[in-house]
Amino acid sequence: MYIEQAYKSQHDFWRYLLGIGVIFLGWQIFGVAPLMAALFTKSNAMSILASGDVGLMSEALGSNLFLFLMLLTFVIGLACLFIWIKLVHKQPIKSLTTSRKKVDWGRIFFAFILWSIISIAFVFIDIQLSPKDYEFNFNLKPFLILAVISIVLIPIQTSMEEYYLRGYMMQGIGLLAKNRWVPLCFTSILFGVMHLFNPEVEKLGYGIMVFYIGTGFFLGILTLMDEGLELPLGFHTANNLTTALLVTADWTAFQTESLYRDISEPVLGWDVFVPVLVIYPILLFIFSKKYGWTNWKERLFGKVVDKEVFLAQNPIGTSNDGSLLEF
Repeated sequence: MYIEQAYKSQHDFWRYLLGIGVIFLGWQIFGVAPLMAALFTKSNAMSILASGDVGLMSEALGSNLFLFLMLLTFVIGLACLFIWIKLVHKQPIKSLTTSRKKVDWGRIFFAFILWSIISIAFVFIDIQLSPKDYEFNFNLKPFLILAVISIVLIPIQTSMEEYYLRGYMMQGIGLLAKNRWVPLCFTSILFGVMHLFNPEVEKLGYGIMVFYIGTGFFLGILTLMDEGLELPLGFHTANNLTTALLVTADWTAFQTESLYRDISEPVLGWDVFVPVLVIYPILLFIFSKKYGWTNWKERLFGKVVDKEVFLAQNPIGTSNDGSLLEF
């Protein structure tokens, strides 16, 4: 009962409605401030900002510094979110993470390792099939700096997105709607919309939104079926970390000192649709078998349990299996 965990905190909807805005503004204002300050040290700062070109920003600051400052915005955003839920909702971070007695790190690592292996395999298969599309880009010192920045900050970046969308919003909207499909659809579509201004969309067209929104639905299904954020946290981190370290291109959001550079002319192809239509369903099957998922209809489309019923079965201070919670 992941959504219902919010019943154990201050869960008036005005707190969520205000919180969604306050957290977003804190993330965008305080989080972006260091990046803006760094750009304003450049003589052509106004023209760079006016262009909105990620490539120009990265070139002006250097790719590693730009990546660090971009990821720093998510660190500040996550801090804003955690402070809000602790002070305003009086909610433990654990109950925003999972419905289990403890956060299941095994789930996080399993999803991380599984998707890392698949992602790396796909990259190197594509390099073998289309070697002219790639340029070996390895440079030891910049790559080591990239690796440190990525390993430390990308898990925070992906955690911010997961806690904000499939954690905070999933629980708040779920309690308001009294069902599971409304928060699933809302957060999945919003996840896609949040990527609307990525340079990939400008280059490939709106067709790539199928991938972003499809990924949002995949992560939302993981959250509801597994009753926690552990699997989405592991998957999302693996996806962004392998992207940052393995392959970059002049038209992507992550322009890094990665191992390879994609020098092909980007087109909207099979690689956008195959994950959504083929790979994600296979992954859902694997996760369902490993973790014994049942009752898909109820978990994805059923009603949220009433507060009185949930608290009678799970008194404040206990987990949904009756064990003492760890705050």
